[in-house]
Amino acid sequence: MRSTRRAVPWAAALLAALAGLLLTLSVPATPAHAAPTGFRVQDGRLLEASGNDFVMRDVNHAHTWYADRLDSLDHIKAKGANTVRVVLSSGDRWTRNDTAEGANVVTQCKRNRLICVLEVHDTTGYGEQSGAVTLSRAADYWIEVRDALVGQEDHVVVNIGNEPHGNTGCSRWTDDTKMAIRKLRAAGFDHTLMVDAPDWGQDWAFTMRDNAASVFAADPDANTVFSIHMYGVFDTAAEVSDYLNRFVTAKLPVVVGEFGHDHSDGNPDEDAVLSVTRQLGIGYLGWSWSGNGDGVEYLDMVENFDPERETSWGKRLFDGPDGIAATSEEAAVYRSGPGEDTTAPTVPGAPAASAVTSSSVTLTWGAAVDAVGVSGYDVVRVAGGRETVVASASGTTATVSGLAADTSYTFAVYARDAAGNRSARSATVTVTTASGAAAGSCAVAYRVTGEWPGGFQGEVVVRNTGSTAVDGWTLRWTFPASQRITSLWGGTVTQIGKEVSVAAAPYTATIPPSGSVALGFTGTRPGTNSSPAVFLLNGVECSAA
Repeated sequence: MRSTRRAVPWAAALLAALAGLLLTLSVPATPAHAAPTGFRVQDGRLLEASGNDFVMRDVNHAHTWYADRLDSLDHIKAKGANTVRVVLSSGDRWTRNDTAEGANVVTQCKRNRLICVLEVHDTTGYGEQSGAVTLSRAADYWIEVRDALVGQEDHVVVNIGNEPHGNTGCSRWTDDTKMAIRKLRAAGFDHTLMVDAPDWGQDWAFTMRDNAASVFAADPDANTVFSIHMYGVFDTAAEVSDYLNRFVTAKLPVVVGEFGHDHSDGNPDEDAVLSVTRQLGIGYLGWSWSGNGDGVEYLDMVENFDPERETSWGKRLFDGPDGIAATSEEAAVYRSGPGEDTTAPTVPGAPAASAVTSSSVTLTWGAAVDAVGVSGYDVVRVAGGRETVVASASGTTATVSGLAADTSYTFAVYARDAAGNRSARSATVTVTTASGAAAGSCAVAYRVTGEWPGGFQGEVVVRNTGSTAVDGWTLRWTFPASQRITSLWGGTVTQIGKEVSVAAAPYTATIPPSGSVALGFTGTRPGTNSSPAVFLLNGVECSAA
């Protein structure tokens, strides 16, 4: 989803609709393809490896902008969802979600007994949206993080790219989509693939509808699902029903990958979406859990990620007629049965700290034991009754970086197995990082270099005012409003709520006396964009430059 879609050219849509009445979707004979290792498509239905018919009842979660909110998956599961569609970034437009982070997202989905639909958002509105990337680039990203996904075919669906074309240039969608599918299959991906429609996902020109059969046939595994996003274009029950029934009649798998109860481009008929998908046995994925901005905050299902503060949209989707609570069924892969692994690993040993610096610490712990085998460990920071995953490891040691100097941190460890079972939490260890630069030896200048509705670009210049070099640093500040950094250069950023921590990049780590380094970043913002008041370099407050 993007926050504001362009008005749909209705004359063109009407002509396309009339032409579409003359066309019949048909699926060619299924090509020879690899034996399924997880989810698969058969006769237009999405099946689990067990053969169970699986119907998604899903919530979208904007992870790439709110990486500190993975606890949302616990709350989404508690509301009854059986799936979560997770927003990731290839790093082309927002902060990149790397292999380790992708693996952690999958682990958290499995821990919460949710099927994971992972999507790359950087393709949104390609051809119209500045900075948007191609489906080919999205496929490259999936290949780069392949190690996080291989072996997870029965828990993960790969949504290649979000809304991969705007309202122009849609004729390229068919070939672009075929190419991306083939690239992933050639790279060894056996997952069910999901492909979004063009026209900002709404397919008003029916490009996806009228070419879906040929795209499906281009998949050598015959394992592709089509995703339509239903906002203002789908403002009547007739439009919703006609579009979805064409896919069902043609035995082509389809889901409503995004929809809401209202939107800037019109008033979608959410009641029809819910009713028709139930009647046809089609999945739906509501947008979105929380964190919307740019004037579409009304699409939040809960306020400020608080599961106790449901909005009217959240109440409708979760508890209304044909909603998630009434129609969701947990994936068979998570249900107990003969031969299934439902036993969690034993508790890992208490972590011990070593190699403590002003910005990092190495933790080592005793191995856990599992009846089948431990697949990895998650290191969490414990603060104020809340846990945040700060590192994942396949062995029994991990280094946590990006810490502030002369600051106390508490860490613990969980073990997990391949079935998604997670151990109880280990005992904790509390570590105080080393001191950093001497007091009064730094000055910081912060300025906004550009603004646009909902977003901005900023610069931070850090100057060494002392007589000795700063060798390695972490800079911290707190935003006064709800600004969030989406990409940063000159360092590695971590943001938890309003608190920002930037660890030096190798090329900015040393600041000589009277020297300076500059950081640049882009971010999202609410209506106000006030500047931070206090900056700490290695735990010491800097003066204003």
